[in-house]
Amino acid sequence: MRAISDGMALDLYKTIANSNGATGEFLQAKIKISRKQYYSRLSNMAKAGLIKRKHGRYSLTTFGRVVYDSERSIENAYNIFWKLKAIDSIGVSNELPKEEYSKIVEALIDNYDIKDILVKSDRTTERPPVMNKSKREINYQNAAKVEKVS
Repeated sequence: MRAISDGMALDLYKTIANSNGATGEFLQAKIKISRKQYYSRLSNMAKAGLIKRKHGRYSLTTFGRVVYDSERSIENAYNIFWKLKAIDSIGVSNELPKEEYSKIVEALIDNYDIKDILVKSDRTTERPPVMNKSKREINYQNAAKVEKVS
């Protein structure tokens, strides 16, 4: 995130994402920054695994595409921040029935991804923690639960 945290780096990143294999000359012409700023930001993004260079053309890595998609979701949420605040103020007490909450979200939010996040999430229960265990750990735990039959 640090590699795209300033405005110039983010503009450069978005330009790479929105162009199919942009050349360095194209990027420098599109983003009005000094050569040092340009190469510094490209280097940081490459070290972070966000972009790659092949045959003089820059493109996003697979990780970079995931980050870009996440960044777009955050930007979309930011653009409708006041609507999200309104939804919070209406349903802050969790006393609003889920159907009514869904109707409000449906009426206020145009973005399907954000709407999906808001409507499909259960507001009354916590999500289970994400498991960061390897298959070996999981299989070992399952094997440990099996009772020994003699």
